Amino acid sequence: MNNLCADIGWKSINHDGEQLCGDHIDIVDQDENSSVIVLADGLGSGVKASILSTLTSKIISTMLAAGIKLEDCVSTIAATLPICSVRGVAYSTFTIIHLIENEMVEIIQYDNPNVIFIRNGELYDYPKNELIICDKTVLKSVIKLQEGDVMIAMSDGCPHAGIGIAFNFGWKWEDIAEFMKDLTVAGYTAKTLSAMLVDECNKEYGYHPGDDTTACVVKIRKREPMNILFGPPRNRDDCGRMMSLFFSKEGKHIICGGTTSSIAAQYLGKPIKANLSFERSDVPPTAEIEGVDLVTEGVITINKVIEYAKDVLDKNELYEEWNFKRDGASQIARLLFEEATDINFYVGRAVNPAHQNPDLPITFNIKMNLVEELSTCLQQMGKRIKVSYF
Repeated sequence: MNNLCADIGWKSINHDGEQLCGDHIDIVDQDENSSVIVLADGLGSGVKASILSTLTSKIISTMLAAGIKLEDCVSTIAATLPICSVRGVAYSTFTIIHLIENEMVEIIQYDNPNVIFIRNGELYDYPKNELIICDKTVLKSVIKLQEGDVMIAMSDGCPHAGIGIAFNFGWKWEDIAEFMKDLTVAGYTAKTLSAMLVDECNKEYGYHPGDDTTACVVKIRKREPMNILFGPPRNRDDCGRMMSLFFSKEGKHIICGGTTSSIAAQYLGKPIKANLSFERSDVPPTAEIEGVDLVTEGVITINKVIEYAKDVLDKNELYEEWNFKRDGASQIARLLFEEATDINFYVGRAVNPAHQNPDLPITFNIKMNLVEELSTCLQQMGKRIKVSYF
């Protein structure tokens, strides 16, 4: 098995005045390292477009993931979806990115803007073969993947951005490609890259989109382990075993909580250096221990990280906040959301006496729930999660 994984992120905005998006994305995992990603753009906008794109992406992703041939998928769509009485055509346009063992990719495109492929920080002109399926011209490409490859699929709302407002003929594909090429070298996640592209399109539309606009970014990267220690063990005799397991793991090490960091400092034989300056009023300051990548406060900081994680999975509107701030929650967010692919949680079950004050809304159960909630969010981001309790 190779050491590569796929970071996948996407964002959509609706046509101005519409409650439903006419674009739809479906991601189906075939196994741990293979997935089918489909971006479908339904005809027109609103309810009908939403139904067309949802059916198209669901049918294609499910059938391809089951190993059914592309020709059969397309013919099934043509036979299943209703014919548009105005245009006389049945189904939406689509882009398929089929990752195979994170080593090869099949890119299949029908009438959507071409996928932008960036390799080694430059635009890559990948080969495209024409196929005629059900009287439709479909482009198919098969490419061997490398670490750092970035693929950007989009609906036609992206190149249409700015027509009659900022540009006479929209935001050209070449200009979008240059815009994204410059961003990919900065190390942003796929989710953040897709949000930056769609937000820029929204700006070009004058914040009144004239079309449903969707971008999906797939970024190929090496697996990156990360370890996070949260809370002391229930049995004091387990401190040494917990610390030994935690520090023996490959990757960066994050410690959350005052008592926990004291135990870690004692185990390492290193002093704790507290940072006395508050980066912000709602997140406690960090500390430093030699041999540890990040030391933060516990419950309040993790609660803020969960707030960021939920936003990442929703509209991703706070990415500028956690991307650039230096407080403990922002630093954890960058490490877990952007750097890590495999995250090991070491969670102590000890009851903190400071949390037993009836005036404080913090209990042992809430602390455990925070770990579960954060783990669930990270899994939805595509991270591999392992939680060990002590």
